[in-house]
Amino acid sequence: MPWLKSMMEKEPPEPESPLGTIVIGNLEPDLHDSAKEMVRKALKRAGFKTVDLGKAVAPQTFASKAKEVNANIIAVSINTKPAKDNLPKLDQALTDAGLKGKIALMIGGAAVKKEDADAISALYGKSKEEAVAIAKKVIEGK
Repeated sequence: MPWLKSMMEKEPPEPESPLGTIVIGNLEPDLHDSAKEMVRKALKRAGFKTVDLGKAVAPQTFASKAKEVNANIIAVSINTKPAKDNLPKLDQALTDAGLKGKIALMIGGAAVKKEDADAISALYGKSKEEAVAIAKKVIEGK
């Protein structure tokens, strides 16, 4: 069970010279954080500073924390239909905060597809490996 092995992996160390800063969390009301944790650890191992907001995070919280820490990327895990239904609210929160188009939004999870990401101009990844590749491309493109 490779997923169990990855869940039990210890916390990676903080990168000394981070490639960038990523605010990560589960969009409310999603409480399934195992996928988010795997992605967060993979991003951290790849050299990114991660700011974990946890589970059931309000759209406005993603926006305000991203501004506060001067994040390069917001990564959102969406594993339930009610959380997917909050994507327009997340999009609006980023627009209201003046972050739309200035900060990369990355989504993934069991409840979303590429079409959902395209609808709000977000990047989409299906796995922790894709999340790392997308994050690196975002940083290289800046």
